[in-house]
Amino acid sequence: MDTTYEFIAPGEGEAGRLDQFVARSVEGMTRSTVQRLIDEGRVTVDGKVEKPSLKLRGGERIVVAVPPPAPAVPEAEEIPLVILHEDSDLVVVNKSAGMVVHPGAGTPGGTLVNALLAHCTDLSGIGGEIRPGIVHRIDKDTTGVLVVAKNDRSHEGLARQFREHTIKRIYLALVFGSPKTDTGRIEGAIGRHPTDRLRMSGKAKHGKHAVTHWKVLARYPGMTLLRLRLETGRTHQIRVHLAESGHPLVGDEVYGGAGRANDLRDPVLKKLVRELGRQALHAKTLGFIHPASGSYVEFDTELPDDMARIITYLEQQGA
Repeated sequence: MDTTYEFIAPGEGEAGRLDQFVARSVEGMTRSTVQRLIDEGRVTVDGKVEKPSLKLRGGERIVVAVPPPAPAVPEAEEIPLVILHEDSDLVVVNKSAGMVVHPGAGTPGGTLVNALLAHCTDLSGIGGEIRPGIVHRIDKDTTGVLVVAKNDRSHEGLARQFREHTIKRIYLALVFGSPKTDTGRIEGAIGRHPTDRLRMSGKAKHGKHAVTHWKVLARYPGMTLLRLRLETGRTHQIRVHLAESGHPLVGDEVYGGAGRANDLRDPVLKKLVRELGRQALHAKTLGFIHPASGSYVEFDTELPDDMARIITYLEQQGA
């Protein structure tokens, strides 16, 4: 459970910057920690998330939610993994639904990192003790391919490719509605939602540039199967872009795709969507230059059974 602190900023400019004021007000908290909490949406000013450099005028109500500390070093856990490829430099896995990538507040164990520590002992430490070898993430309830570095050279090489947006990342998504065209491009800044820290938003005051390319693979009554290519990789990027374009992911509780299931008239389809219990999003393909060999490698995965069942049913209904 979070520890919550509440303050009223003093008047006449005494408080100064938001991050400086919070660091002074909460015992033992560094400014870098405050900035991380702000970035995670855990600091609000009059109910809104603001940037760390905000100059406080006085009288603002500031709420700080500090999560419980995560363990210093994650423990190895014998958790089954689907390994697509492994060598001395990296390991590629097909992540299952419900698995968090690395430990954090509220998720001290049962993560991909815990499983990898039991599977291999040569993970890179460059990602930090909590996130050894982790170069990128996919959401807890998103399935699919993910690469993890096993040494510093690989971590640095992969991280550079992600920064430069040269990684090939293809997703499959089942969405509500039917886009007007067969292809498209969604572009806009994504940042923390101004009032809901669990969500991201294209309307955030301080967002990061995000681009998603999409193509229709199949149209069904009330739903569409999309192929998506990420040009950038922001938190919840696909989920935000599709929801704000009017086509939320089927089953997405955070961005409106779960509520739309209540409007389904087909009882079998409604049951399948409820059994899905997550957003219908799968990281199908990941391609990159191998940091050791210099050769291009690509890994592809099939749709998970829960998404495949829905699509098979939709295809049968349209036959």
